[in-house]
Amino acid sequence: MARGGAIFCSPRRPSQWPQGQAMVHALTKQRSPPLKLNPLGRTGLHVPPILFGTSCLGNLYQAVPYADKLASVREMVRHVPAPLVLDSAGKYGAGLALETIGACLRELGVPPEAVLISNKLGWQRVPLTTPEPTFEPGAWVGIAHDARQAIGGDGIRACFEQGNALLGAPYRAHLVSIHDPDEYLAAAADTADRRRRWRDLRSAYRALFELKAAGLVQAIGVGSKDWRVIRELAEEVPLDWVMLACSLTVYTHPPELVAFIARLHQRGVGMVNSAVFNAGFLIGGKYFDYRLPDPASAADRPLFAWRERFLARCREWQVDPATACVQFGLLLPGVVAVALNTSKPARIADNVASVTATVPLAFWRALQADGLLAETFPLPG
Repeated sequence: MARGGAIFCSPRRPSQWPQGQAMVHALTKQRSPPLKLNPLGRTGLHVPPILFGTSCLGNLYQAVPYADKLASVREMVRHVPAPLVLDSAGKYGAGLALETIGACLRELGVPPEAVLISNKLGWQRVPLTTPEPTFEPGAWVGIAHDARQAIGGDGIRACFEQGNALLGAPYRAHLVSIHDPDEYLAAAADTADRRRRWRDLRSAYRALFELKAAGLVQAIGVGSKDWRVIRELAEEVPLDWVMLACSLTVYTHPPELVAFIARLHQRGVGMVNSAVFNAGFLIGGKYFDYRLPDPASAADRPLFAWRERFLARCREWQVDPATACVQFGLLLPGVVAVALNTSKPARIADNVASVTATVPLAFWRALQADGLLAETFPLPG
């Protein structure tokens, strides 16, 4: 039972869905092997070990045709047991991702109890009055709206209401969080400005807990690329779940973070690991944590050297590099899922397979022996 007396029904498995959902059942019955659902901390929710990011549905860096977006969501429904978990944000395409999620789910006939939607709040759709959107120039392609930041109690409530309106009935956000509070704090002009921004965040979280007490949401969290901001927030806010981004990867896993994750696990906070490829670099991409590293730079050369040695070890052990990154991201107790994102429907099955694959313990020990993995990292077994 949620605070405020509202009762939430747990999302049902396909075999429990009402009659008349033949389309969805046909899509899901071909999954193999089935994924085990994990408890999301003490929220009472159970989620698959893979969540899907939806920035591509908002046209991040490229305009994706609706047919391809629909095909992607169809593959997610097909390969993942209910509840399918979709992580989105008002910032993604100035709300386009949320609109697309609702449209695709309705077209596929997915019942609302078979999906959990996470909406990261803090950006609100506004009219586009310039030739290009003014937020994150160059990132979002072919969108018809702009977005403005709205942090604080009133702003977060407005973002929440707008997000549900963009999703459209019968869908709504179940998991809510503040979007990138680390970036909001980092933009402070001075210490006094940071204190003011911190008060804005406190006000925003008060609003979220009021929504939870009213039975309008089920769990409150935070998503951040700087895990230290999550630690700072967790000292004041009783978070239900957190999403770590570019923080816990096979390349970067500081002992302070490992210790913090252990404390969150002891407190019953559910954790989701995002950006386990360091924005794609670890598996051959150009960008590292959303910047373009320079192989000629003295500062970046060790990064390229590490990747070369890592990929060589993967070849030697016949371990797919992407699978290694995903499996490492799930090693620590309390990390219940990884969040992956792709604009290509054909890759959904591979993404799902990566969370069920097995990587031998000896592989991780070999990485430790090579200095690729910290010797202090607590391997299982």
